[in-house]
Amino acid sequence: MLDAMSDAESPSEVFELEPQPPAPKLPGSVVVRPDPDGVIDALAADLFIHAHNCVRAFGDFHLALSGGSTPVPLYQRLMIDPMFREFPWGRTHLWIVDERRVPFDDERSNFKMISEIIGDHSGIPREQVHPMFALADDADVQYAQTLRDVLGWRERGHDRLDYVLLGMGSDGHTASLFPRSPALLETLGAGGAPGSAPLVRINAGPSVTPPDRVTMTLPLINASRFIGVLVTGKGKRQTLAAIERRRDEPRAEEELPILGVRPLGGELRWYLDFGACPAAEAGRSG
Repeated sequence: MLDAMSDAESPSEVFELEPQPPAPKLPGSVVVRPDPDGVIDALAADLFIHAHNCVRAFGDFHLALSGGSTPVPLYQRLMIDPMFREFPWGRTHLWIVDERRVPFDDERSNFKMISEIIGDHSGIPREQVHPMFALADDADVQYAQTLRDVLGWRERGHDRLDYVLLGMGSDGHTASLFPRSPALLETLGAGGAPGSAPLVRINAGPSVTPPDRVTMTLPLINASRFIGVLVTGKGKRQTLAAIERRRDEPRAEEELPILGVRPLGGELRWYLDFGACPAAEAGRSG
């Protein structure tokens, strides 16, 4: 039989509960949860509500997803959790935020991962899944035209992506917009304004982590109705601290591209776990 808790022991001493660190001061709003599972719960719930609201308002939902390992548990949760069984996949158009210039059967392909988890199991109509044909010479032009053609059916002013899910690398890159890379500098030079720069761009050169990429650009991302940024783990603390410190510094987005994400008429929301919060480290050492 387990020994009873002694009078001298408090619950916090027994379980060593981690205090919640304050949310970092980032552009937009910030949601903080204790662990990645809690972060995914919060993000999935917001995504579910937003999808249904868009379907009611516009008849469909345009969702752009990122690759990488961080969002995989989210995509799996959407498929297996009964809470999200009524997600409106039949009315959803699925877009890819960025893609490596590799074949679809390559393990590095973002579309391969997203298609195998969501495309193959959600019941989404195949014609509503929009891969980037990244190996084409004009892959960026093709994808931008597909976006215009599909979104063009909407009323003017609502012809934009409804939800863009982004991640963030330890160097501050998001999508495939790497620090001081051509696709980033080009859109920043245009002021990040819609119509002044391409919506999609091939990104290549020494500042791009190989292989070359095809990526949505800041003007397209910033025109979206809702942008979620999913960041978890201690490995991102220093980057988030730099973002918090430099958020109002001129041209800081050239070195921290995520700072270029500033929606023009939409909402930006960060989803962080305790581990990613810069104040967590300070709290422990203080």
